[in-house]
Amino acid sequence: MLFTVLTGLITSSLLIPFGKFIKTKWSIVLPFIPVFLFIFYLLQVSSVASGINFVQHISWVPSLGVNFDFRLDGLSLLFALLITGIGSGIFFYGRTYLKGHPYFDRFFGYLLLFMSAMLGVVLANNIITLFIFWELTSISSFFLIGFNNDNKDSRKSAITALSITGIGGFFLLAGLLLLGNIAETFIISELIDRRDIIINHSLYPLFVGLIFLGAFTKSAQFPFHFWLPGAMKAPTPVSAYLHSATMVKAGIYLLARFTPILGNTDFWNYTLMIVGGITMIYAAVHSLFRIDLKGILAYSTISALGILTFLLGLGTKDAIIAASVFILVHALYKATLFMVTGIIDHETHTRDITQLAGLRKVLFPVFIAALLAALSSAGLPLTFGFIGKDLIYEATLHYANNWALWLTILAVATNTALVAAGFMAGVKPFVGKLPTQFEKIHLPYSSMWLPPLILGVLGIVFGCMPGMIGDIFNHRAADSIFGAETEMHLKIWHGFNTVLILSLCTLAAGTLLYLFNKPSAAKLNAVERLNNISPQHIILKLASLVERFSTAYTNNVHDGFLRSYHFKIIVFAELLLAYKLWLSGPIQIDFEKLTPITWYEIAFVLILIGAVYLIVTTKSRLTSVVSTSVIGYCICLIFVFYSAPDLAMTQFTIDTLTTVLFVLVLYKLPGFINFAKKGVQIRDAIVALGFGVIISLIMLKVLYEPTTTEISDFYGENSYLLAKGKNVVNVILVDFRGIDTMFETVVLSIAALGVYSLIKLRLKSSEKE
Repeated sequence: MLFTVLTGLITSSLLIPFGKFIKTKWSIVLPFIPVFLFIFYLLQVSSVASGINFVQHISWVPSLGVNFDFRLDGLSLLFALLITGIGSGIFFYGRTYLKGHPYFDRFFGYLLLFMSAMLGVVLANNIITLFIFWELTSISSFFLIGFNNDNKDSRKSAITALSITGIGGFFLLAGLLLLGNIAETFIISELIDRRDIIINHSLYPLFVGLIFLGAFTKSAQFPFHFWLPGAMKAPTPVSAYLHSATMVKAGIYLLARFTPILGNTDFWNYTLMIVGGITMIYAAVHSLFRIDLKGILAYSTISALGILTFLLGLGTKDAIIAASVFILVHALYKATLFMVTGIIDHETHTRDITQLAGLRKVLFPVFIAALLAALSSAGLPLTFGFIGKDLIYEATLHYANNWALWLTILAVATNTALVAAGFMAGVKPFVGKLPTQFEKIHLPYSSMWLPPLILGVLGIVFGCMPGMIGDIFNHRAADSIFGAETEMHLKIWHGFNTVLILSLCTLAAGTLLYLFNKPSAAKLNAVERLNNISPQHIILKLASLVERFSTAYTNNVHDGFLRSYHFKIIVFAELLLAYKLWLSGPIQIDFEKLTPITWYEIAFVLILIGAVYLIVTTKSRLTSVVSTSVIGYCICLIFVFYSAPDLAMTQFTIDTLTTVLFVLVLYKLPGFINFAKKGVQIRDAIVALGFGVIISLIMLKVLYEPTTTEISDFYGENSYLLAKGKNVVNVILVDFRGIDTMFETVVLSIAALGVYSLIKLRLKSSEKE
């Protein structure tokens, strides 16, 4: 499994030096990467369907419980097949869609990186590993959404998406760390055995709420949904892949994966029901007013994600079965409609449904694919969408609560709007009279229209054979979410019952709504007048306030003067230490236990004070450097007096070398130009004296603290066993220097990337100004 995750990462990195070859005929190699991965996971279907789960453990940071742990069960297999299967179609489609694009190789590098990140998310069996891949999906999607980086709207959409999902990722990390520490394990499959400890913990609402924030932001739940319509600025292959089967489903996967661990509580169920219910009806209604094909699909996608969240909130066996089926249903028809939209845009150069009509005459295979997807979205009998809608109504009608009727009405209203939205996107552009400006357009390459046609046909095939699909794909996925056997058995016909009547009524009402609803720019503008009270407007206002505060804070605190930074750091440290001393109570000093002060100690302290005074009053740099060296040598002698010759030699060497270097550098510089004012000198003197007094008090207090040897005992016992070092001091130094060097390496690497980017930057003549 690790190999399948790394395949995309490795290939993506290889596109950097060998990208020019990919722009030629060798580009045909790219789509076969997800194809081979799809075949690999397809071969695991029979084993997983029979109840076998595959586990892989690779040590990474075992001392912290962070390892490459992967697990393939029904849920992860379903998502892995979606990621690689739909990804295969997207790669063939995108290869033609972006043919000749100057950044062709860069696009597929990002896409491969994203595919690997998504596989890492769904296969991870360690919550820290899951989070790492989770963040990698946010970063790679940022590059994909902002791929057209010369477009201001694309850049803004990419930043918005990254900001929303990034903030969610921050909260998710906090929630996962709390969960792992409470359960005392980071392995997801072990968390379910500690469910009682987790859900009965006092911090349960806190860490579950944090996990919710991570999932809701990634899966565009209300009120964080607005980044998804904005992300439609990305090329259509990105929209088809990220927003139908992968990225936006990552949050759904997270909720589904943790349902058997954290679910079946009032807080979990009601939160998901409320958020999912609001999201699905809000977005479904909004989709009816859109005139841009991508806008319609974006809001219908948000609604579908709301339905999945809503079903996971219901938490019953019927709801979990419905959710596991609807994940596949939605991925098939939504990826098809997105790719169809891309073909329409590619050939007609518009996505405005008020201008599109009659395209079946020139894009007939595309029309067939769109029609099949629209019918599956509508839930026509013998389509897979029909099975999905039936199961949703089964879940709401059989919900053991007085709210069953109202939940069913909500589901019917949402699905009615989605039927109309599906027809608007999949039928309206192809019916009616063909405008004269579109008479000369032609069918694109087969690699563009075959993938959506295949997915559209699969929606019919799965609808005609739901039992086989349920037993092979969805059965074990539902079991993984439910945490027990669901006994799923999908059928085409369940008899003439309430569920069937609701499905037919939904189809009829949705069709009528489609026929009578006439989207227009005027209606859209009327709706957008309410933007001032929309979640997007409110959140962006808050972001603007944060930005203004940050600007004011930066201008006042980070003024660019090193002496100012030192002053603020020291004052903050003084206040913090003084507060801690005040809390710890009065300091009692037993002067009889202190070493008597000798005359030579007094002499060297006086020399130190004189040197300090000379440094702060002189206008000569060389005098200040020499005075500084006097202080260093005095400290060396004090180390000798207190039997620390090794420290004295180190101080002597460093101080001598530093003094020589300062003299060489500063010798030819002029004297101080801006000498500090008297008031500033007095202020700094008070701060410096205060710091010295506080440190002295801390040292006196330490003398009377009880001696604890836990740390020294740990290093004494483990220095040789773990670090292979016999000198404990050396081991400690190596540990700390190793950590320090690691962060220094990261900083230098980032700086190197920045320098390299600037060297390689090629600005247009208009941008050089």
